[in-house]
Amino acid sequence: MYQKLLLSLNHLHPRAGDFIALMRLDKPIGIYLLLWPTLWALWIAGKGAPSLANLLIFVVGVILMRSAGCVINDFADRKIDGHVSRTRQRPLASGKILPREAILLFCLLLASSFVLVLLTNSMTVWLSFGGVALAACYPFMKRYTYYPQVVLGAAFSWGMPMAFTAQTGELPPEVWLLYSANLLWTVAYDTYYAMTDRADDLKIGVKSTAILFGDADRVIIAILQGLALFCLLLAGQRFQLGLYYHLGLLVAAGCFLWEFHQTRRRDPQACFQAFLHNHWAGLAIFAGIVLDYALAG
Repeated sequence: MYQKLLLSLNHLHPRAGDFIALMRLDKPIGIYLLLWPTLWALWIAGKGAPSLANLLIFVVGVILMRSAGCVINDFADRKIDGHVSRTRQRPLASGKILPREAILLFCLLLASSFVLVLLTNSMTVWLSFGGVALAACYPFMKRYTYYPQVVLGAAFSWGMPMAFTAQTGELPPEVWLLYSANLLWTVAYDTYYAMTDRADDLKIGVKSTAILFGDADRVIIAILQGLALFCLLLAGQRFQLGLYYHLGLLVAAGCFLWEFHQTRRRDPQACFQAFLHNHWAGLAIFAGIVLDYALAG
């Protein structure tokens, strides 16, 4: 159904497909990886029953902000993507979309997101500026630091404190355990993603944790995933989550073990599949939270 909707939009205008590709709406994995942690936080903040208004605001907001992030990322990389086999056909790199058109779209997506945030409360509005700053600066980090994945993790986790303030009007310290868990997890899965482009990135001078970690990449990813699970265990204790939550964490751990095994030869396609597979880990944790509140209460 999702693909049919995109095809319908593409038929409305001859350039619609280019803008859909620029926002990566045809590849929703980024939406999932941003959405699941945001929903973890929203469900916990609402004790299993978040308001419908907040649910809609954050789901739509995730789609808009992920789209905005993809647009500004491709704008920043428009002169680099053409040198990477996996990205040379992206709309900006191939000239199908002009840089000024991308900037206009980025501003429209940010403005739409901000309208949604205005429907919450002042504390959430103030927090949103931090999220915009992280999303805007992340694409440029790979030129200056080997840790762009850390900045991405900070950006992808920012919806979690916002979900708490929107739902409760407060920001309890336990939220930062969830934030830290998601940051660690994001660095781990985005390192798998960076491993797919490592050969090209080395040639053109782009930095990443995949390059920094070198031959220790898979071991460090496993450590980061283990630390993420540990933070989630601590968060579960603080928020008094029970059996189903811990079962969700167990499934996520199984996903991480599968990824570690699949990438043993460091084949770029296997690394990319490991990156995609993290969607199931995030979903498993979310399902555990939902079931815990629904069945254990």
